[in-house]
Amino acid sequence: MDPNETRLTDGVRLPAPTAWPVVLAFGLTLVFAGLLTTAAVSLLGAVFCLAGCVGWFRQVLPHERHEMVPAPPVPAPAVTSRTEVERIEIAREIHRARIPIEIYPVAAGLKGGLAGSVAMAALAMLYGLLSRGSVWYPINLLSSIVFADALHLPETYLTSFHAVLLLVAALLHLVTSVLVGLLYGVMLPMFPRRPILLGGLIGPVLWSGLLYATLGFINPLLNQRIDWRWFVASQIGYGVVAGLVVVRQQRVRTRQFMPFAVLAGLEVPGILEGKEEERSEPQ
Repeated sequence: MDPNETRLTDGVRLPAPTAWPVVLAFGLTLVFAGLLTTAAVSLLGAVFCLAGCVGWFRQVLPHERHEMVPAPPVPAPAVTSRTEVERIEIAREIHRARIPIEIYPVAAGLKGGLAGSVAMAALAMLYGLLSRGSVWYPINLLSSIVFADALHLPETYLTSFHAVLLLVAALLHLVTSVLVGLLYGVMLPMFPRRPILLGGLIGPVLWSGLLYATLGFINPLLNQRIDWRWFVASQIGYGVVAGLVVVRQQRVRTRQFMPFAVLAGLEVPGILEGKEEERSEPQ
């Protein structure tokens, strides 16, 4: 610290910013990248490393460089006239409440998943009927996740009825729909505002985008046969229907971290505030 330096009351003295550490890091990257490519890349990296070291040392030697950063004034502390902490209703008898306080039962997720599966299946079969003239095309396409050889066969095979493929596709569709429905039942209470918009539109679009970006590497043949516009539409249909069914179900309160006496319904002094107040009232 320089004692002759004028000290500002509305600023903070901090080390001066420098870009030389970034140059040094870039040089080290080129040095190691040259081990896999050519020696010229490592040589260029060594030049950047040397320049970064020299520039960085000049920032701190013989004296470290500083600059004054303006600082806003410290706000006045908040003052309140309340004498106690305000708690939500369910937290009056417990130390801390779990959020969300109310959730949907497991049955709500099952109902939402099954209803959404019907909507998604209807849109998928409508796509098959309009694009290929057969409702069995999307069903056989889904079963190709298990029977990959079906993608190598002519398209007439995918547009015809096959009992085994129908059974496998129905099983995959129901299991996935129920699992996602249960996930909707868990997530929707966390979005008190516009749950259908988040769960029925934004969620399916994000899921479809992730699948679109990865399916080309996982299963290129299946990726070529999927019409992604209809795929996104069916996912949105599932999300909207499943979300509407879930939010119409009655919520149940979560089991909070209450004392055992409260959960057991025991009238223990010092815990059940209402009982104590009733006893203290004059007869």
